[in-house]
Amino acid sequence: MTTNIDDRVLALAGLLQALTQVRRIADTGQFESRQVETALDSVLRIDAADTEAIYGSTGNLRNGMRLLRDYLAHGNKDEALGRLVLAVLQLERRFVRNRDMTSQVQQGLRKLGTPGTGQGGTDPARIEQLARLYADTISTLRPRVMVQGNPHYLGQAGVVAEIRALLLAALRSAVLWRQLGGSLWDFVFQRRAMAAALDARLD
Repeated sequence: MTTNIDDRVLALAGLLQALTQVRRIADTGQFESRQVETALDSVLRIDAADTEAIYGSTGNLRNGMRLLRDYLAHGNKDEALGRLVLAVLQLERRFVRNRDMTSQVQQGLRKLGTPGTGQGGTDPARIEQLARLYADTISTLRPRVMVQGNPHYLGQAGVVAEIRALLLAALRSAVLWRQLGGSLWDFVFQRRAMAAALDARLD
């Protein structure tokens, strides 16, 4: 994979898009099927040829790219989303340092197959499998990623499974971002370059 800023903004867009759906599910119990499918399919594309292929196409990340461009232009308006992003980026650091866990997660994902081989990304059974993998591995890392929302929905097993599966997808994007050379310094020194890359993708 190349490590240019264009690829890194795609990974960040994938992260934002997944966590936006986490916020939506936690608050309303509903989600955007296409965006969730993009996120969950990306988890299973372990050996994709390039960054765009991980998400199927650039078009699948338009919402995430708009969110990122808006953040770069106007700052963080959604504090809860900002906290989730920071929590997942911190989780990524703990996750990649745990070699046994990264190996266990990779093995678990390979057993689930790749997108297009059987169940779709939003199939309840596939969501449950991804959620169980997250619960058995990543959720044991401390501190946990805490998701706030409507208690009515957060008390439902199906909603919890959707959130866990999407957190796994968000972590996948965070890992990818780091692999592509991303760091928090990007938001200080690469802000204009990221905005330009996003403008080129969205125009």
